[in-house]
Amino acid sequence: MPLPQPTRWRKSSRSHQESACVEVGAVDSGAAVRDSKNLDAGYFTTSSRQWRLFIDAVKSDRFDR
Repeated sequence: MPLPQPTRWRKSSRSHQESACVEVGAVDSGAAVRDSKNLDAGYFTTSSRQWRLFIDAVKSDRFDR
């Protein structure tokens, strides 16, 4: 099964041009994520639920330990 083709790639407004970060694109079933400095590496996709849970965890500082 082919990977869904992401659209509307975007990078965080807090990112700087010289620093590595990720980009997020939209897919029908959720989100696609890729390394902005290594586009040839491809991307992975998540379901809408997985993406929402990840964003909620980031916003609640669950990774700041």
